[in-house]
Amino acid sequence: MPMDKIIEMTQDKIIPTGQTTLHEDVADKLRQLIFDGELEDEARIPEKTLCERFGISRTPLREALKVLAREGLIALLPNRGARVVKLKPSDIDEVFPVMGALEAVAGETACRNISDEGIAEIRALHYQMALHHTRGERPEYFKCNQMIHEKILQAAENPTLSQVYKSLSLRIRRARYMANIPHNRWDQAMAEHQVILDTLAARDGVRLGELLKIHLLNKSDVIKSTIRDS
Repeated sequence: MPMDKIIEMTQDKIIPTGQTTLHEDVADKLRQLIFDGELEDEARIPEKTLCERFGISRTPLREALKVLAREGLIALLPNRGARVVKLKPSDIDEVFPVMGALEAVAGETACRNISDEGIAEIRALHYQMALHHTRGERPEYFKCNQMIHEKILQAAENPTLSQVYKSLSLRIRRARYMANIPHNRWDQAMAEHQVILDTLAARDGVRLGELLKIHLLNKSDVIKSTIRDS
């Protein structure tokens, strides 16, 4: 297949294109295995098995592992391969306040820049997310949730903010999903998103920034409790 073809990814095989390198494709696949819980906390990375599954050699796999190590998702063990990093309550205490501050800046700036069309897109995602919440469809809900936060970030039009946010977001993505496990917290998060949408539509940047910060920090105690019990 020519290298400029569109990415094709099956369940088990990765086909690189000219748009991304092979090890970047592998890194994406590994992240998803971690986020989905297929690679559990503190589990060793089964290099041979993954190479066979993805149809690759060990070189791109090990390059991908280096990427995930820089993101804090795995730990490289000298002469012993790699393992998935287990989240600790102290990790949440370290990262969430920074993420909350970034969310606040994104929200305040987005209100100054976002178009009516941009608000309409977020509103449509919100309604889709609400439907998944009603049906109890957590993975689908989480996907819409992530897209809403990403669109608010994009509306801020600040590349530096986006870069820092993305790097930290990867570290806590699984934790943010864990925060919605208790049903009362899930209901609360959905209600908070309704207020976030209304405030964005009103273009009240100061209030939206504060709401986004509180929305994130509200999850921290639930996440830490979940981590302690896991």
